[in-house]
Amino acid sequence: MGTDDKIKNAAQKAGGKAKEAAGKAKGDEDLKAEGRNDQSKADLKDAGEKTKDAFRK
Repeated sequence: MGTDDKIKNAAQKAGGKAKEAAGKAKGDEDLKAEGRNDQSKADLKDAGEKTKDAFRK
């Protein structure tokens, strides 16, 4: 996995956590769900990159 991909995925995951926290603070269920969705997308991208790396070796 490239360093730039790791940074992008970490940023997306951190942004998702921030959205989720803001949603909890405001009582906004849609914002909480959007934050969880962003975190899930980042996790899936990480898994995909790790799979690609495994096949490259």
